[in-house]
Amino acid sequence: MSGLLNQALAEGSITLKAKANDWKQAIELAGSGLVTSGRTTASYTQAMVDAFEELGPYMVIAPGIALAHARPSAEVLSTGLSLVTLSEPVHFGNIANDPVRLVIGLAATDHDTHVDLMASLSELLMDVMKVNMLLQATNLEEVRTLVS
Repeated sequence: MSGLLNQALAEGSITLKAKANDWKQAIELAGSGLVTSGRTTASYTQAMVDAFEELGPYMVIAPGIALAHARPSAEVLSTGLSLVTLSEPVHFGNIANDPVRLVIGLAATDHDTHVDLMASLSELLMDVMKVNMLLQATNLEEVRTLVS
């Protein structure tokens, strides 16, 4: 598992203690990490926002955790992740799992190649202690150690 998540989180994909005023800014931060790390074009970020507006807060997958994504498309240059911790929690409109403090951006080139990545990510996110440590992380090295 270790290498997969670290590989998926390319250089520039991690943002810690970011400020977002609402769900849209939180998703845009995740999208920015995907763009900066060379995984997607800026159009993919807009596609993630559009998906949320169209389908609602289903992206909030667990208490405090959102998985921002859109359909595979030409805007996805390679499969990967971004990770954003928020300094202040943001409401996405998911009664069961709001507010969100951890936003993970997912970009996939197709519907199949990211299955192993999602399994590794699920394993990480089910570990409450690791998620809490991620939220407390103040530098990239701490995050890299937690995801490896």
